[in-house]
Amino acid sequence: MTPRYGTEVMGGAETAARHLAEHLVAQRGWEVEAYTSCALDLVTWEDVLAPGDTVEGGVVVRRFPATSGRVPAFYDLDGRLRTAPREASREEARRWVELNGPVTPLLVEALASADLDVVAFYPYLYYPTVAGIRRVTTPAVLHPAAHDEPALYLPVFRGTFAAADAICYHTVAERRLVERVHPVAERPQIVLGLGVGEDAGTGRPGGELLGIGDRPYLVSVGRVDEHKGSAMLAAFFAAYKERHPGPLALVFVGQVVCTIPPHPDIVLTGMVDEADKWDIVRGAVASVSPSALESFSLVVLEAWTASVPVVVNATCGPTREHCERSGGGLWFGSYREFEAVLDRLLADPALRHHLAERGGAYVERHYRWPVLIDRYARFLAQVAARGRSPVGVL
Repeated sequence: MTPRYGTEVMGGAETAARHLAEHLVAQRGWEVEAYTSCALDLVTWEDVLAPGDTVEGGVVVRRFPATSGRVPAFYDLDGRLRTAPREASREEARRWVELNGPVTPLLVEALASADLDVVAFYPYLYYPTVAGIRRVTTPAVLHPAAHDEPALYLPVFRGTFAAADAICYHTVAERRLVERVHPVAERPQIVLGLGVGEDAGTGRPGGELLGIGDRPYLVSVGRVDEHKGSAMLAAFFAAYKERHPGPLALVFVGQVVCTIPPHPDIVLTGMVDEADKWDIVRGAVASVSPSALESFSLVVLEAWTASVPVVVNATCGPTREHCERSGGGLWFGSYREFEAVLDRLLADPALRHHLAERGGAYVERHYRWPVLIDRYARFLAQVAARGRSPVGVL
């Protein structure tokens, strides 16, 4: 179960869920069903896809309409609760989940009555998981996809984590975070991560696709969102160009949901197809992940697959963990550090090559699909064999 599903959804937990589902079908021959909403936009949750069943990538996709999406009242409540989420009442927290959307009672009912061996909920944050994980009689695996955000501390999610029969994490950093906030250390669990496919590009020069010729550029892939650090990255880059004039450009690839001030050296592509994405990434000097709110960050691993070094936010445990374990990237926690990292990378092609090579070796060792899917399938089979645990009232 994931609140959005489809190739139109770029990045995030929903794409991770789709990849796992498709690879379980392709590599293990499993019958996999995806229960989801009719939405593509996680802000409005508008029903844009038709309800009903389709088959996509070998997966039976069951879509259900929402009775409501994210409404304006959500922002007022969120603004109040995020300052002290632990102090929120249970009723306020439940209301936050409903206003955040998508409210999909038909999805929950269908999931509760489905004849399944095991159900995976991905991620923890939305109504379908909160309502559904307590209703199913089938063993439930929770993929939290958690990062250190105010919502994780809301009391409504105590019951969500408590209702999971097992937990699947992206990184060790995510597991440490969740175990610090919720008493789930005794649950069966696995640190799985996500699989990375091969470079799907066609070999076209990235600068040609972007219309910037042979200029060097940084790339940042994913939703262009203030909460993902995009506005900070744009501001840091603009300051860097004032101090270091030259041809360097910054390219944002992904859905734009925040305002990035116009700048002659910043390019916003919006959504692009997979081939264009890979070609743009491969042509970059470095891939920058400015977000402090990641539970894994597939784009970091994809950059290494494309032989590109990465730069990440120093305060993001999972992405920094990738860089420290692999030796394939650098990180920044302030503008001065950002400036120093860029100066070093731009001045030293040998360092860029070394970082990318180390990162690529890390991906090969840990995150290729065949090994990862074998581990995941064994874990799910063990959860299914143990059966459903009683779900208390929380």
